[in-house]
Amino acid sequence: MDNRRLILLLVFSFSLVMLWDGWQKHNHPKVEAPAASQTAGVPTPTPSATAGAAAAVPGQPAATPAAAAAPKAVVRTDILVAEISAQGGDIVRLELTQHKATEDRSRNYVLFDNGEKHNYAAQTGLIGNGLPTHKTLFSLGAQNLELKDGQDAVTLRLDAPATADGIKVAKLITFHRGSYQAEVSYEITNGSGAPIAPHAYFQFTRDGKPAEQPGGFGVQTFTGPAFYTEAEKYQKVSFEDVAAKKAKFVTKSADGWAAMVQHYFVAGWAPASGEREFFANQVSSDLYSAGVILPVAAIAPGQTAKLEVPLYAGPQEQSRLEQFAKGFDLVVDYGWLTIIAAPLFWVLEWFHKLTGNWGWAIILVTIALKAVFFPLSAASYKSMAKMKTLGPRLQRMKEQYGDDKMKLQQAMMDLYKREKVNPLGGCLPILIQIPVFIALYWVLLGVVEMRGAPWLGWIQDLSVQDPYYILPLIMGATSLIQTRLNPAPPDPIQAKVMMMMPILFTFMFLWFPAGLVLYWVVNNTLSILQQWQINRMIEAGGKTAE
Repeated sequence: MDNRRLILLLVFSFSLVMLWDGWQKHNHPKVEAPAASQTAGVPTPTPSATAGAAAAVPGQPAATPAAAAAPKAVVRTDILVAEISAQGGDIVRLELTQHKATEDRSRNYVLFDNGEKHNYAAQTGLIGNGLPTHKTLFSLGAQNLELKDGQDAVTLRLDAPATADGIKVAKLITFHRGSYQAEVSYEITNGSGAPIAPHAYFQFTRDGKPAEQPGGFGVQTFTGPAFYTEAEKYQKVSFEDVAAKKAKFVTKSADGWAAMVQHYFVAGWAPASGEREFFANQVSSDLYSAGVILPVAAIAPGQTAKLEVPLYAGPQEQSRLEQFAKGFDLVVDYGWLTIIAAPLFWVLEWFHKLTGNWGWAIILVTIALKAVFFPLSAASYKSMAKMKTLGPRLQRMKEQYGDDKMKLQQAMMDLYKREKVNPLGGCLPILIQIPVFIALYWVLLGVVEMRGAPWLGWIQDLSVQDPYYILPLIMGATSLIQTRLNPAPPDPIQAKVMMMMPILFTFMFLWFPAGLVLYWVVNNTLSILQQWQINRMIEAGGKTAE
């Protein structure tokens, strides 16, 4: 019995070690100095290119003087500041005013970045003879636009030079109040003497460096392209697979979206239903493109056509993601325990609406979980309490039978049957807590709602470690108390190992998110109260029987 319990505790400890090891591996990711902006030299996609759109033009692109010198327009809304380059009408910088930077909380978070930390831009263009691409220099209709009081949307218009045969193209980008969704559209006027049927591409070009982690102690979650279709569902593609030309994802579909995913934030193109082609390619040694190519219906001479594609660029707030496109909320990655983590976050969110604070929501979720598993844990604690009362008798048996292991085991099993005690009953709560613990771990790391969320006092961000290590120390103390309430193993070595567990857990929890440690502190406290009361009842019953 004692060996089995020890093995179970070691399994639990190993799961914690694995989490801690994964945390530490990514505490200090390799940081490379950002290169000069390279997005200007990204090859123009072509429909049905081998291995993806951008692969049609080999070689390493370089930044051009024209790209750096191109005029830029700044668009301000109530929640973002967008910088759009006249070259291609690319969104080369996007500042989210409702979210603070990771390292410097006095600054806003920058998603699209023109080289300060990353090379990351949203690019679009047309595919056809002489038609404007993301390399074309447009004329800006305005240098600065701001969403004014009473306005719900603001639109920036960029006009491309007319082609030699008289085709005129305008690119329009519309931003909305209180929204991270924009519409990027093309107005194409066919001034030639023949029908035209161009294609349009919508892509993200990004370096392969992972996003900055919260407080320098966050786990590096997935960074890279992702695609979704009704048939194939959600498909992530690593930069490594793209570089090795091993990326597997759907390339043609009548529905779906393309995205660039990183920790807490995402950007995605979600065209309306219709034929489309997805692509993901390595552009240079540390630059990648991913997106979607759409056909434009044939435009007769003298006619004007419009193609519009929604763009989402912002935080992974699930309510917003669900409204943007079907399946877009899947970019919030809970790992292999999504089946537990997703409903767990739903309950957390419900409690947050009730309390207005994520810390209190975590506490209420912990209490709710204890209530759900109360009958099971009560039975286990009763078994452990009875085992504690049998301790002296088990010790006498050990002395009586000495080295005769077979007789000792048989005598112990007979005693358990007579006293109706399950020697493994105390292990069940630990088994139940392991998946819940790991699921909550990923919820706290994966959801942007927890980023920068305060609880009270010194805890100003539940997604990062406790700055003063107060919660981990409380957690260690409660774990020690809980260990002392449990029956001590007869074997002295096992007893010492059991007493070392709280110290090991405390050390690992020093770097875990404060929200996760808060959950464990509350869980331990409730377990101590429950086990203490049950121990009293069992001991009182034993004295009465005597």
